[in-house]
Amino acid sequence: MRTVLQRVSSAQVVVDGEVVGAIGPGLVALVGVTHDDGPAEVATTARKIAGLRLFPPGDEGGERSVLEVGGEVLVVSQFTLYADVRKGRRPSWNAAAPGPVAEPLVHAVAEALRADGVGVATGRFGADMEVTIVGDGPVTIVLDVPAVGSLA
Repeated sequence: MRTVLQRVSSAQVVVDGEVVGAIGPGLVALVGVTHDDGPAEVATTARKIAGLRLFPPGDEGGERSVLEVGGEVLVVSQFTLYADVRKGRRPSWNAAAPGPVAEPLVHAVAEALRADGVGVATGRFGADMEVTIVGDGPVTIVLDVPAVGSLA
């Protein structure tokens, strides 16, 4: 599972002129799924998103997580994170899991974050989405969660 996290002041997803998901300060999580991903990758990805210390220190010192600052997460499916552009000029999407595999896993990441107490909004899987991101920082992190057998 590959996720690009961006710290934001606000973000929203629009589909067919309708806002389907919006957040204030927090993180946008663009989530890509590959063929070998499953529940273990979902759990690790959600735990990392909720716990990474990507926000400035508070009065008590030390950087804080989205949970600690009361931020929200906008989860957006992003199969293009698995584009292979090593050959030619046309990306290959072979490493991206097909929709019936990826959709429940992206949904599970959002649900796991909610279960951890994070406010979550989502895009609409498979839709042509307009994603507006007002970056804060800039802070952008690529989070790769390998197959379970290779987790350290």
